[in-house]
Amino acid sequence: MTEAILLVGGKGTRLRPLTVNTPKPMVPAAGVPFLTHQLARARAAGVEHIVLATSYLAEVFEPYFGDGSAFGLSLEYVTEVEPLGTGGAIRNVADRLHSGPDDPVLIFNGDILTGLDIRALVATHQDSGADVSLHLTRVPDPRAFGLVPTDGTGRVTAFLEKPQTPEEIVTDQINAGAYVFRRSVIDTIPAGRPVSVERETFPGLLSAGAHLQGMVDSTYWLDLGTPMAFIRGSADLVLGRVPSPAVPGRRGDRLVLESASVAPDAKLTGGTVVCEGATVAPGARIDGSVILRGAVVEENAVISSSLVGSGARVGARTTLRETVIGDAAFVGPDNELRDGARVWCGARLPAASVRFSSDL
Repeated sequence: MTEAILLVGGKGTRLRPLTVNTPKPMVPAAGVPFLTHQLARARAAGVEHIVLATSYLAEVFEPYFGDGSAFGLSLEYVTEVEPLGTGGAIRNVADRLHSGPDDPVLIFNGDILTGLDIRALVATHQDSGADVSLHLTRVPDPRAFGLVPTDGTGRVTAFLEKPQTPEEIVTDQINAGAYVFRRSVIDTIPAGRPVSVERETFPGLLSAGAHLQGMVDSTYWLDLGTPMAFIRGSADLVLGRVPSPAVPGRRGDRLVLESASVAPDAKLTGGTVVCEGATVAPGARIDGSVILRGAVVEENAVISSSLVGSGARVGARTTLRETVIGDAAFVGPDNELRDGARVWCGARLPAASVRFSSDL
């Protein structure tokens, strides 16, 4: 396998409060744009040519990643004029693929952080002779997902909608968002209209007697569709809980990038990332958080599971817990924000203006 399609969909708009103009795949996770981890893992698995199928803000990707040569890849970019869904996006880039009809093509989702063994998925596909192979993962509560039961050989037997009753939960296996397609199967997807692989392509193939193989891989898997998930994913990359050759430094409790300034007595734990040009003042305590480029954290601030946007400032003794501070925002001293609070880009909170605790 030498080719892949990377689907970079519109879900990033759900994270608009993170930054002013940057789509989620370009927001730094463990010090580099998230998409870098996806590309690096594919390259490590032997992929050489990747087509990025994009549907929003595509103009930011090519200036950063270029032709892919800096990453040991050949990259191409295809932008949807109108939303086409997952299946439609795959079909839309088919003419950029170089593979033969029976060759495997890896397809993976730009919103998923996973420890999937890509080579094992490809091997499963080739050994089983499948038309399509799917990465499946097990989740404790599958009610929010479509279910994918398999037989004793791993062959997919059905695609079931989100269960509404306990009796409908026949498996804890769900579609984890990475596939290997036989190249010729991609050409059977209808062109020029929206198509969902989950609701149309896969059920249609199954009804037609195609061989769909599931590979259950219960290693790390996280959908980065929310700010808290994104922050957690960045920390887990730094901590080494999920592998990525793109992390720019040693795995551990902290990742401090070049030109960042961290006071000697500041405490950084839990996979915290401090990006270029950011400043962390004396006495600050930061756990499992992301401090983006040029941000300032003042004395004795306490930050956990939060993101501080580029050029933002967090005042002295302010507490943030599970909070997103947008780019260039100012949170004055002695505030307390938590439990999913968002401060919009450029907003200003005066000193001691917000708190959650009954007593500070």
